[in-house]
Amino acid sequence: MIVPSSVFLHYLKRLDRLLKRIERFQPDISGNRLHPDMFPLLQQARTAISFALRACCPLAGREIVSFGDGEYNYENIYAELAAAIQYLAAIPPEEYGDLGARTIDTAAGFADLRMNGWDYYLTYCLPNFCFHYSMVYAIARQAGVPIGKADYDGFHKYPLGFSFTDECDPEDLPQRA
Repeated sequence: MIVPSSVFLHYLKRLDRLLKRIERFQPDISGNRLHPDMFPLLQQARTAISFALRACCPLAGREIVSFGDGEYNYENIYAELAAAIQYLAAIPPEEYGDLGARTIDTAAGFADLRMNGWDYYLTYCLPNFCFHYSMVYAIARQAGVPIGKADYDGFHKYPLGFSFTDECDPEDLPQRA
């Protein structure tokens, strides 16, 4: 059985670590944006947290909850992350039931959507969560925060100083059997 909250829990914990690294190296970029009409860094983080809750609550047959209020500052975002992680971790897997049998009504911007649970989870919630999470990463990278793919997903490992630039010699890449 696929438990929707497990994916979000993994990446919400990554988001927490990523934000702590950003705060340690460049705390003043909390209001940075990739483009003037996009959300700033901490609002991107709050929106990612919101999408995790917007996904899992209706998929588990619950009302959508929110733990975000107050200013966009690191302290508030960390508290929101902790509450969301605790809440999602407490949802029993059996509450998700048959996702294909659930019908979810939601809004995407100014569009009203009606989808079955699987489509809602896979084609709407996961991509939107990943978009906003990726924007946090992209804003931090653009500002020079020393992060990489391992910080993003928690799986990749690269040697210190490794780069995927044109100067990268393919012979230096790890060989796979």
